[in-house]
Amino acid sequence: MFIIGIAGGTGSGKTTVVRKLVERLHKGEVVVIPLDSYYKDSSDVPVEERQNINFDHPDAFDWQLLEKHLSILKQGEPIEQPTYSYITCTRQEETIHVEPREVIIVEGILALCNHKLRSQMDMKIFVDADADDRLIRVIKRDIVERGRTTEAVIERYQRVLKPMHQQFIEPCKRYADIIIPQGGHNNVAINMLTKFIKQQLADK
Repeated sequence: MFIIGIAGGTGSGKTTVVRKLVERLHKGEVVVIPLDSYYKDSSDVPVEERQNINFDHPDAFDWQLLEKHLSILKQGEPIEQPTYSYITCTRQEETIHVEPREVIIVEGILALCNHKLRSQMDMKIFVDADADDRLIRVIKRDIVERGRTTEAVIERYQRVLKPMHQQFIEPCKRYADIIIPQGGHNNVAINMLTKFIKQQLADK
């Protein structure tokens, strides 16, 4: 089993990198574990206060459960991955059954933030992108997918995303084995990664 952590700022192109890696590896050989699925349940927080939750802070995640699930997968056993609702800010009753695979990708803005989680990874990747490019992608995504106004997106970027990126996400770059600039557009880096992963699997 080969465990990969892929981190990077919001809008950096992490999801595109993951998608292209999955496309290049053999079908059924890889499973993706989104860090977003492991947000802490906030059902005990009053509804009117949930909108103030900082989803870009390390304290927002249930690291202990994710570490446990990775350990279970490494032992060859399946897990029930939690699901999370951004609408209610609560963990849902439904889970996703995940079988162990040869390649496990843990993907999220702070995937390299937790020491115990990093210690379980065979490869750590940081997807880098210019701040302006990330902001443009965030604006486009949040307007289309989440129905937010441009003003609201920019206000949140300045108030939450930018300071959290500088304080927690950017420093994770020093833990990365590989840094991919230009995100999912960097096909050279993605092709090199794919060849390396396939070689590691062949050697095992």
